[in-house]
Amino acid sequence: MFVLSTLGHAVYNLSYYAHKCENLSVPNQFFLVLIKLRVHVPNFQLSRMFGISKNSVSNIFITWINFMACQWREIDIMPSREMTTFHMPDDYVKKFPRTRVIIDGMECPIMKPKNPHAQQATFSSYKNCNTLKVVVGSSPGGVINLVSPAYGGSISDRQLTERIQLGKACDPGDQIMADKGFNIQDIVGLNDVHVNMPTFLKKGNQFQPKVLARDRQIASKRVHIERHIGLAKTYKILSQPMNMNEACLGSEIIFICCMLCNFRSSIIPRTV
Repeated sequence: MFVLSTLGHAVYNLSYYAHKCENLSVPNQFFLVLIKLRVHVPNFQLSRMFGISKNSVSNIFITWINFMACQWREIDIMPSREMTTFHMPDDYVKKFPRTRVIIDGMECPIMKPKNPHAQQATFSSYKNCNTLKVVVGSSPGGVINLVSPAYGGSISDRQLTERIQLGKACDPGDQIMADKGFNIQDIVGLNDVHVNMPTFLKKGNQFQPKVLARDRQIASKRVHIERHIGLAKTYKILSQPMNMNEACLGSEIIFICCMLCNFRSSIIPRTV
């Protein structure tokens, strides 16, 4: 396993950061990057739209992606316990008042790498293609407050959560809401953090009515993170296969698209 985001710094020369395009204003450069993220059009098409060379489009995109990721990572996007509770919908307060973050895995397709080791590391048996995988989390109030670095799609949810040390990002007594794939209670429990997840059904047993009702409550609340992931994938660069140059910046691209979602109105109403 390896973090694909680190490849970007090795592939691209540092001179890209100092690149200046005299033919395109700064606002238009930013607009070009937003178009690339939202529509995922080829660099050649963008070069014709903005009247610059294809190489200039690539340089502008790389520079802005690294700049935006660097700037936004200076912000602590995990709200405090008090702030999370203040913006928590009423139904969460009644049923899961200690919830700090709702997590799920997100996979973004990439083109098949030429290197056999990279093929193996990025192949996702769940998606049956090569992908980048991250853990995305949102607060009960509807803010994306966790985006992990991107790993190859072959990594499991448990391995990925263990590497990002999610338990340390929470306070003692907090609760994490997750799907069955995140069987991580023994990992985060060391920090006195509890995981609310659907109950595993043992062979030959049946769910008790109370357990079934609780699982339905968890499912009705956990669905919001899936809605956030769907919102992030309206940026087509995350839903269409990235080429290898884009995949090298996968961590930064996914992080930026998720942060852009936070500038939109909350998808979770206060009364839910």
